[in-house]
Amino acid sequence: MIENEFRRPVSIDTAPRGSLCEWCGKPAEVQLTAIGGIAHNESGLFCNACGQDFTRAVTSTASTTTSTNTTQQPL
Repeated sequence: MIENEFRRPVSIDTAPRGSLCEWCGKPAEVQLTAIGGIAHNESGLFCNACGQDFTRAVTSTASTTTSTNTTQQPL
């Protein structure tokens, strides 16, 4: 899995006051940005539950991409 300096696939910031979750419409708590992989720089404002789902999706995609990219070709 591709990781940033904090060994996380997602950058976590505080959501601006009054923001709504992009997935469910509840009040947003965090702004998440994917680091590396095919989802690189995808971001959004999320409530806690949707933010966890976003992080799991990015982690799953990153680990799939890494395992695909690291397969060795026969000599």
